[in-house]
Amino acid sequence: MRAFVFPGQGAQTIGMGRELAEAYPAARDVFREVDEALDEDLSGLIWNGDADELTLTRNAQPALMATSMAAFRALESEGINISEADYVAGHSLGEYSALCAAGAISLQDTARLLRLRGQAMQEAVPVGIGAMAAILGLDFATVDEIAREAAGDEVCQAANDNDPGQVVISGHKEAVERAAALAKERGAKRALLLPVSAPFHSVLMQPAAAVMADALAGVDIQPPAVPLIANVRAEPVIEPGAIRRLLVEQVTGSVRWRESIAFLTEAGVTEFWEIGAGKTLSGMIKRISKDATTRHIGSPADITALKGA
Repeated sequence: MRAFVFPGQGAQTIGMGRELAEAYPAARDVFREVDEALDEDLSGLIWNGDADELTLTRNAQPALMATSMAAFRALESEGINISEADYVAGHSLGEYSALCAAGAISLQDTARLLRLRGQAMQEAVPVGIGAMAAILGLDFATVDEIAREAAGDEVCQAANDNDPGQVVISGHKEAVERAAALAKERGAKRALLLPVSAPFHSVLMQPAAAVMADALAGVDIQPPAVPLIANVRAEPVIEPGAIRRLLVEQVTGSVRWRESIAFLTEAGVTEFWEIGAGKTLSGMIKRISKDATTRHIGSPADITALKGA
């Protein structure tokens, strides 16, 4: 069995997807459609722009989705479509890419939703108030306990359960710093503050969740062609109403990636295709499920290698 998985924020690089657009008209059309949906030259920023500008949440989210969908459309032009997968999943914003690839949300709606999501998440908390940190070498239960202990009268919570040795915490800057120090005392190999401008996947994102609830209420969502493994539940979902609710919950809820991959492995999935920019998810997957086979699809060369496999 096979799952298609889609990356989240942090995988972005200047130039991503350009070779796909040059080699595949279907991939080029994805970038054109996203530019039209946003009424701006996002593809120009992706291919020739400034890295700091691309990293801005409002730009990175639709840009990463566009790159994933360009790779997916290139696969389709080679005769490999969504029916080749048994499940889809995505890390945070990658969940939108997964739903788009599975036919649940149109490409233009996905682009507009992610632009709004990025803006709303950035604006939910003033810059400098929130922070995130990666805790390496401790399990989720331990980090969750540390975050609760460090919170005091502020917010600090386990935001991303990425793999058995990597948990990301999120919340008020001072509380996150207290938790990072406490984690080191409790045996963490490293505790690294992340270069992000907002405390994503924490209750501080509630204003952004409200914005997304309104936006998603007006978007047509169809049942995906294959089940989505939802970030906040780590279990399959296909009903449009449930998808809509879970996308709202995801803004403030934890990304349960380790549990999602464990669920897929237990369901019989042995092969994971990471579609889009970077190979971050492949590394996480191998740490969660050592027997899993991973494949990256992000360039024409990757597709050529796939055809020759």
